[in-house]
Amino acid sequence: MPVTRRQMLAGAGAVVFSGAVAEVHAGAAARTLRPDGYGPLLPDPRGLLDLPAGFSYRVLSRTGDPLRSGQGPVPSNCDGMAAFEGPGGGVRLVRNHENKATAQVPVPHVEGLVYDRGGRGGCTVLELDARGAVTGERVGLSGTAYNCAGGHTPWGTWLSCEETEDRAGTTGYEKDHGFVFEVDPADPHRTGAVPLTALGRFQHEAVAVDPRTGVVYETEDAFVAPFGLFYRFLPHRPAGGTGSLRAGGLLEAMRVPGVADLSVVQEPGTVFEGVEWVPVPDPLARHTPVRLQDYGPRGITHAQKLEGCYWEGSRVYFVSSYARRREGAPADHFGQVWAYEPARRRLTLVVVFGPATDIRLPGESPDNICLAPGGGLMVCEDGGGAQHVFALSPDGEVFPVARGAQNIGTAKAPEYGEFAGVTFSPDGSVMFVNCYTPGTTFAVTGPWR
Repeated sequence: MPVTRRQMLAGAGAVVFSGAVAEVHAGAAARTLRPDGYGPLLPDPRGLLDLPAGFSYRVLSRTGDPLRSGQGPVPSNCDGMAAFEGPGGGVRLVRNHENKATAQVPVPHVEGLVYDRGGRGGCTVLELDARGAVTGERVGLSGTAYNCAGGHTPWGTWLSCEETEDRAGTTGYEKDHGFVFEVDPADPHRTGAVPLTALGRFQHEAVAVDPRTGVVYETEDAFVAPFGLFYRFLPHRPAGGTGSLRAGGLLEAMRVPGVADLSVVQEPGTVFEGVEWVPVPDPLARHTPVRLQDYGPRGITHAQKLEGCYWEGSRVYFVSSYARRREGAPADHFGQVWAYEPARRRLTLVVVFGPATDIRLPGESPDNICLAPGGGLMVCEDGGGAQHVFALSPDGEVFPVARGAQNIGTAKAPEYGEFAGVTFSPDGSVMFVNCYTPGTTFAVTGPWR
């Protein structure tokens, strides 16, 4: 039987970080796996999470268990997440729940934190003390829908994104959906459940904020071709601060001259100079989805499955999880990571993932991403078969650091829930990550380098 990439990963380890991921140089190294790093991933006797030797995990929260606040059960579909400094050296985790209207374990509705009585999505906040023990768990936002990913702000709040364009009057909703909401992890009632309408109404996935300018970058995970766009929001109040994004601003979409869809770019290291930004005619999509609006005779640049988004150094990284011709994309790929440098108006294809049958190429279907404390990116996998958290090293190599072991299929046809929400504690000592299904939040410690 031929060796597959999945079999190769079973014995692969994690990356040793050095330098900064901003120095990634794409090329041959950006297309390979190495079997060293932290060593092989070892089967977990508890059947939850496989890690290298010397690493350990704690389960912080699981869907269906009672919230410590007494507000109801832990909601389902654990997705995007970020970690913030808490009191006394502790940590606050804000965790999204990508619940649709029919979700069996919705985010409980809490007075003052409800956007739409018909919505079952939102986010929860976990509080950990300095030893990592969970001391609190409560609702941070409710009455929203499909809260997929999002991103943290430089002023210490969480931006939770709705991955839907459903309107009021559909599937039990009383209000339009497809917005970004700001959540204060220390006091969610301070931010309430107010949509940041100027950031657009579309199938939001993730956001990243440039701390120098306050510009917000946004990805769109549209399901039907022509696919989503990559956006930037220029705030009227660039100095930032909690509530500042309510003051409005200008929403623009990225145009790469001569490129109608990013899937046609296949070679890591490809660079595009002179990237353009075009104002979105109707950010609220009153009549036409923003990705389908008129951007002039030169058109606009689309991409399938635009997902993770993260700011680092002088650039923003964003992910195209995959592209498939059979679904309407002009070319196939198994995942791309892009980097955009605003000061140079330059876009670079950093790394290409997959395919699953080729052990020379790393992973497939990258999703949520974050910066690792020593440099490099952590990438959540959302593909078929086994699911991993990968590390993308500064020299462009990709390694698995964790593998999901919770089989939600059968012994003969195993299935594993995707990883989501990878993030690190402010001091870099703990990696937090979610398993989407069954909803599980892990804290992973070990000899991070």
